[in-house]
Order: sequence, then C-alpha cells, then structure tokens
Amino acid sequence: MELIHSFLNYLEFEKRYSKRTINSYQTDLFQFSQFCSSRGIEQLSEVDSKIVRNWVVVLLEDSCSNRSVNRKLSTLKSFYKFLLKQSFTEVNPLNKIDSLKIRKKLPVFVTSNQINQLLDEVTFNSDFSGIRNKLIIQVLYNTGIRLSELIALKEADVDKDNLTIKVLGKRNKERIIPITLPLFNAIEHYRIFKHQEFGNGCAFLFVSDSGTALYPKLVYRITTSALNHVTTMDKRSPHVLRHTFATHLLNNGAQISAIKEILGHTSLAATQVYTHNSFEKLKRIYKQAHPRA
Repeated sequence: MELIHSFLNYLEFEKRYSKRTINSYQTDLFQFSQFCSSRGIEQLSEVDSKIVRNWVVVLLEDSCSNRSVNRKLSTLKSFYKFLLKQSFTEVNPLNKIDSLKIRKKLPVFVTSNQINQLLDEVTFNSDFSGIRNKLIIQVLYNTGIRLSELIALKEADVDKDNLTIKVLGKRNKERIIPITLPLFNAIEHYRIFKHQEFGNGCAFLFVSDSGTALYPKLVYRITTSALNHVTTMDKRSPHVLRHTFATHLLNNGAQISAIKEILGHTSLAATQVYTHNSFEKLKRIYKQAHPRA
C-alpha cells in the first residue's frame, strides 16, 4: 500500500489531479492490489504481465465492460510508469498489455422526415417561450452547434449582411457558420419578441423565461419535449440535433472536410464517424432494392 499512497500523493501534489480522479485511481489500484494478494503477491513492484492478464480475464468474467477494463489498465500504466521513474521497479508489466477493442457507437440522429414534421407540422406556442423553443431547435439543426455554443451565442454574433453566425467553440476557438435567410428571419422575429418582453439589457441571444441567460437543463428540456413529438428514441438531447445536422449534410453530398469546419472538429477522424451512418443507409437501400439481396 505504501507504493500506492506515494503514487496518489504524486497525483495530488505534483500533477494537481482532482479529488474525484484520484479517488478513481485509488479504487482501481486497491482492487488490483487485493487481486495480487489473493495470488500470493504482496509487493506490487513484483507483478508481471501474466498477473495483469489474469486480472483482465477475471474482470471480464465479472461482466466488467471493455471500456471499464481499459480505464483500469490506464490506471496501472500510469502507476507503473511512476514506479519506474522512482526506481521502485525495474520492469513495467504493462508494456506488452494492449487495450481492449471498443466498438464505436454510431451517432444517434433523426430522419429528414422527422425533422420536417417537427418544424413544419408540430405546433409551438405563439408566446415568447414557444417562439424561443422552436428557434432553438432550428438553430441547433441548421448549424450543428454544441449546447455550450448555443448558450454563449450573443445577438452581436448574428451577421445580417453575410448571413452567418460567429460561434465560440472549444478552447475559445472562433468559427463562422453560414445560415439561411429563413433562419435569419426567424432569429429577427424572435429578437423582436425578446426585446418587447425584457428590453435590450441581455446581450445573449437566447434567454430564459425570466430574461436571464439560458442554462443547460432548460435547453435539454426544450429539445427533449420537441423531439418527443416525432421520435421514440432514448436519446433526445441537443447533441442529437448536432448529429442529425452532420448526417443529413453528408447524405446530401457535402464534403466531409466542409462538415469538419462547420462542426469545429480539430481532427477529421472525429467527423468521419458520420460516414458510418451514411454507409449503413446505403446498405439498407441495397437490401431493399437489389433483387437478390
């Protein structure tokens, strides 16, 4: 246990990890230490790769997911790197241990027909809240911006002359996203209502029912309530509309590099996940259309 406590102190005072993260490391290491003790190994510095593999097998037999196993292996890798650096051990037993493969989940999205039904057929209230709620759905679907980016949008970020919005993304990186004239007109219609209700005091584009800045839970409630009208999917979050935006663009011929820029992804690999949805659509069409499928 002395080696574990030394490592945890290193994480706390040198790496400045959060208490929650340190507790997670501690849980994993105590669990591994107990496993080693049950195999007659009292010193963690004497562990070899065979013991680590045996532990992985036991975790999987106990229905531990691949993702959870990989997190525990990551803890061990950090721990034994520390032991090597401090000369507490001469061999890293994790050197020949590979992480388990994790099947990537395809992004959840709604169909074009469902979006059209939501925006064209579902009735929103004609008061301020109803107009705002519909506009939130329109902006999320028409621009693919994140929840945090939606909340941070300011009236000044909407450019009438160029029909664009300026978005402040992750790591304070700005990007410009084009919008359609109908969306701009919807924003202007909402803005008139907003100023009538609350004046010009709040710079943020979207506000709550009391005129203050939006908060995440409210946006979640709005999108969940709206999507309830057209889908029974488990996930009905604002991010579903971001996935829907990207998938629909790709299905209609947009270049993946352009989608990457609009979404604000730093890596093309993050955007390529949407190609899987398109491929799944092609497979469905093939099975339905080919006479021998």
